[in-house]
Amino acid sequence: MEPRCKLWLEKDGKVTMSDYRLRLLQLIDETGSLSAAAEQLGLSYRRAWGKVRDLEEHLGSQLVDSASGGASGGGSRLTPEGVDLMRRYRRFSETAREAVDRAYRVEFSRGPSA
Repeated sequence: MEPRCKLWLEKDGKVTMSDYRLRLLQLIDETGSLSAAAEQLGLSYRRAWGKVRDLEEHLGSQLVDSASGGASGGGSRLTPEGVDLMRRYRRFSETAREAVDRAYRVEFSRGPSA
């Protein structure tokens, strides 16, 4: 057996941040494009943009800065707040998973209970 743990953050009963949303932000950061990030996740552009807007609305800050296409090509990039959110959520997630692993080892290292 191995422990599994699914984490997310809620605000006012609504999912605010999750591994899935983290992946969306990471792909925007890596590709410089909301469209490319959406495609890699199998999302429509509209759905991906909706997830970004929901995140920004729940957190009260702009996470992604987008420029329309055209001669300059447009694109999207994370704001400093977006980069900070990714960093903090990654750190939180890693710390939580380590705690779950420790608790699992304590409870299940002894073998089955009598």
